[in-house]
Amino acid sequence: MDRPYNLLFLCTGNSARSILAEAMANHLGKGRFHAYSAGSHPRGRVHPIALQILQDAGLPTATLRSKPWDEFAAADAPAMDLIITVCDKAAGEACPVWPGHPVTAHWGVEDPAAVAGSPEQVRQAFAHALHLLQHRITLLLALKPEALDRLALETRVREIGRSS
Repeated sequence: MDRPYNLLFLCTGNSARSILAEAMANHLGKGRFHAYSAGSHPRGRVHPIALQILQDAGLPTATLRSKPWDEFAAADAPAMDLIITVCDKAAGEACPVWPGHPVTAHWGVEDPAAVAGSPEQVRQAFAHALHLLQHRITLLLALKPEALDRLALETRVREIGRSS
């Protein structure tokens, strides 16, 4: 492929997990992947602790925003090669019909925004989610180009979602 792979991370609220994944994939992908995120029912704002965890990790946050997945189903949207749900709720929802019929997979990640506890426990939950996503994205990036044909990619990406 002569262009970067377009990767869309989906979650319900698009305020934490999918945002963390978008930032991490763009950072690690360095031109090989162009990552985006969206939500079925976006909260309209990025969770402040997600932003803080990303900034602490040295990742840029200026362009991150909570947005609806409809933006990526529109005719003028970038064509997605791979769509990954990161929350169980979004995985079970009826998704739009994606132009080009991209490969889809589910990488369940516990919602750090749902953690009740001390501020440090909540922060640790966000850090854990970012670490898990970093691990999975690193595995995705390690795939050889020949593994990125549609069938091989679908199989491998789903396997990566089962790693911890």
